[in-house]
Amino acid sequence: MERHAAAGPGASKAPGPRGPGAGTGAPAGSDKTEADGGKTEVIVAIVTEPQFTQHCRKFLEKHQLLDKCHRVKQLPNGTMALPVLEEGLTEQHLQILRQQGLPESTCRLTHVLNPLPSKKAQNRSPTQKLRQEVRRLVEGQGRVWSAELEKDLPRSWQRHGDLILLNEESFRAAHWKKLEPGLWKTVASALGGQRLAKRGRVSPGGTRAPKVTLLLGAHGWVEHVDNGIRYTFDVTQSMFSFGNITEKLRVASMTCAGEVLVDLYAGIGYFTLPFLIHANAAFVHACEWDPHAAAALRKNLELNGVADRCHIHLGDNRKLKLWSIADRVNLGLIPSSEEGWPTACQVLRRDTGGILHIHHNVESFPGKELQLFSSSEAGQKEQRAARNSERQTPAKITKLEWLRWAEAVAARIGVLLLQLHGKPWEIQILHVQPVKSYAPHVDHMVLDLDCRPVSCSSGEVIGKAERSCDQGPRV
Repeated sequence: MERHAAAGPGASKAPGPRGPGAGTGAPAGSDKTEADGGKTEVIVAIVTEPQFTQHCRKFLEKHQLLDKCHRVKQLPNGTMALPVLEEGLTEQHLQILRQQGLPESTCRLTHVLNPLPSKKAQNRSPTQKLRQEVRRLVEGQGRVWSAELEKDLPRSWQRHGDLILLNEESFRAAHWKKLEPGLWKTVASALGGQRLAKRGRVSPGGTRAPKVTLLLGAHGWVEHVDNGIRYTFDVTQSMFSFGNITEKLRVASMTCAGEVLVDLYAGIGYFTLPFLIHANAAFVHACEWDPHAAAALRKNLELNGVADRCHIHLGDNRKLKLWSIADRVNLGLIPSSEEGWPTACQVLRRDTGGILHIHHNVESFPGKELQLFSSSEAGQKEQRAARNSERQTPAKITKLEWLRWAEAVAARIGVLLLQLHGKPWEIQILHVQPVKSYAPHVDHMVLDLDCRPVSCSSGEVIGKAERSCDQGPRV
């Protein structure tokens, strides 16, 4: 509660405590007092006899003076103390109560130390608690609470263990700077955390490094357990995408025993770890050019006991010195992983081929022409032919825009493999999986492509590929 202990100046305000029971509170003019080395909350209450409690409560509720965040308290002398909203209470209110039959000897004010919260207060949402605690801090320093300050409070945040990560739209007003560092302790406490950080906009560039400022705490390292996998990372250096959980679960349900995987955008191990731990991949080559994410990935491999089955390639994956080794390639980058497609084709096994998992943000605006970044004129012709063809794919795809995208990608991958190896490949769309809505009319999608050299497109190999990717309901 954001209350002062005394009525403050002005003749219209109700007087401070007097008579029996006044000793139960703090001195007039203070709302906090030191007790046992800590701060004690003090509120103002009206004292009355037990038989008049209900009458007094109804009067206070009618005039919107009842403090509903604290419970009525019975004082040692048997009288009852009803918490009130001190700002609106005047001497006239007390006089009206006395005129209605309440004894003057008990119709008075007192201070109550450490009041018990009401059931309603105990059930406050984190947003309500944050507002009340921050407002109390502001008014406790003699400043005026305003609509501008309230609008600047966060309405959402991320919880990483004991660290609360605020969004970039909160606490932007210059006034907050004057309340540091106490402000951050109050915010963290109200939200049930011990450390606090604030997120900025993602830095431009390929690393997509988060701009995060640590406000409270010695470090930004946190840990998550996701589907039995331990992830640790520094929130000031790396991102954790909660929205990818559906795809991580799908990866975990795949059968990759004996396979070598190349993860071209490994990050802290979002997909590398499920492929190793749950899908049982024999070995993973994890590519990552952000040194902070690579450091977290190395820790995560060790935490989960799979470091001996993974090699981290630090740097630009377009310069990767691997050829013809992968049974499967994961391209988990949005909004587009297209710059990694040539590398993915390069690392696929030349003798047997393999499976590509291609992530992309797909626009679903009906009638809009699909745009990819193809630099090859032949590739563009192939994509146009694919969009205009009547060929069917094994996967059931519910949106026409998704189908057009999948067909265009399949055509482009076919061109890249032909240019790289000098012979045709059979490209089959196994599955198209929506991961999440990225923005209005923009969907984060994953395309599973089975890619086999024509001389090796046996039914047995294709059947194994379909079984390894066909997990969960088809789209």
